[in-house]
Amino acid sequence: MKTCLKLLSLLVLLPLAASAATPSAEELLQKYDAIMAPLNFEATLTMVAHRDDGSTRAYKMRMLKAGDDKARVWFLEPAAARGQEILSQGDNAWLYMPNLKRSVRMASRDSFQGGDFNNADVLRTNYARDYSAQVVEDPSMPEAYLLELKAKTEDAGYDRIKLWVAKKDTLPLKGEFYTASGKMLRAAEFLEVKSFDGFRRPSRVVMKNMIAIKRFSELTVDSFDARVQPAAGRFVLDDLGR
Repeated sequence: MKTCLKLLSLLVLLPLAASAATPSAEELLQKYDAIMAPLNFEATLTMVAHRDDGSTRAYKMRMLKAGDDKARVWFLEPAAARGQEILSQGDNAWLYMPNLKRSVRMASRDSFQGGDFNNADVLRTNYARDYSAQVVEDPSMPEAYLLELKAKTEDAGYDRIKLWVAKKDTLPLKGEFYTASGKMLRAAEFLEVKSFDGFRRPSRVVMKNMIAIKRFSELTVDSFDARVQPAAGRFVLDDLGR
């Protein structure tokens, strides 16, 4: 009788164990992308760059994203940057300079407005497309999945990334960003989870510069709307400056 009861218990528990299995790395990357850069959204953002001498520079911007690979940014403040725009299409990005009335090409790994995020950090969050990944154990953070990412393309923002996401809701907790040789360039903390009309995501990301260790930048989400349907005409070069 006892043996029968044990077998019955196993049959009941096996499906539960299967449902609690670790998600695949691909599933976790897709969830990260859906949280940090859903298919379409409009947001207002503030980036504050803290420099070695203790000074700061602040930029306020409006961002519009459409589909997997299109984004546009309008700089609102400071006055020196007002009128500048960025357009990102797939692997290409341009910065529009209103005083020159022309656009210049940008690279994914260039600094975003001289701060400690690179352009890909802000414009190209599509980790499922850009990286292969594996889930590994991290005994120091049992509440999180640790993903080790390796770039599939030279246009990815980094060669290698370590990304920790919470097991309970897949929200990102922290990240480390490396060269191919293993040198850490930057480290990020994802903070202050907020609900934007029901859409939950970190509202502040702090990016520390691990080369110039007194430098760091903060990117704060002031508003976020994932229900927008952007017009395709806002993501073409001819529309910059209009």
